[in-house]
Amino acid sequence: MAMEFNRIITLLRKERGITQKQAAADLGISQAQLSHYEKGIRECGLEFVVQVADYYGVSCDYLLGRSAERSGRTITVEELPEGGSASGVWHGSVLPTMYKKLIANSLEILFDRLERCKDKRVVTAVSNYLMLAVYAMFRQLYQAAPKNVASLFRISPARWPHATQAAMSAQQGRLAALLAGEEEGGAPDPKVFAMTTESLARDYPRHATSLMNLVKNSEETVRQG
Repeated sequence: MAMEFNRIITLLRKERGITQKQAAADLGISQAQLSHYEKGIRECGLEFVVQVADYYGVSCDYLLGRSAERSGRTITVEELPEGGSASGVWHGSVLPTMYKKLIANSLEILFDRLERCKDKRVVTAVSNYLMLAVYAMFRQLYQAAPKNVASLFRISPARWPHATQAAMSAQQGRLAALLAGEEEGGAPDPKVFAMTTESLARDYPRHATSLMNLVKNSEETVRQG
């Protein structure tokens, strides 16, 4: 929890656009002390956690990494919007429905930003990467059943996993080059990608919770290796 706290208080301060010196003065502590908290060198008491929560207008659970929602609310799968899909709970199972909503709602935000970007090259690179990821997962599930007809796919069983990973990596490289302005036509306006946790919650009241939970779950998966 200490690692989450120092990361989140640093994030909130930078999102607000204030210096360590200003935040420390507002919180009634020295800049050196706040720096230690933000770096995780020292741990603070519960009273300071509550003070910081009031200062930034978030919950203590959010500060401690217990909730991906700034308000600290625990969102049930039923409360998550459908993300444009008409289907409900699949065969009474909550888990696939929850993950489906987290992903679909997060994609709503992602593609809204791509639409604002209005750069077909960026849209194509992101879309190709996502389609390849879905293709890879679908094909693995499909081939798990031996009776499924392999001729559905044109790329050979031995080649497709490596070729797909290479293609996904190439799309990531293409996107990185585009955003860095290394491709002909220059980089898209970075302002369309400017976001904070507060602006996401404001601009996407129906979908931001899903995105924040997706980020939290994804990073936990990455940490677990």
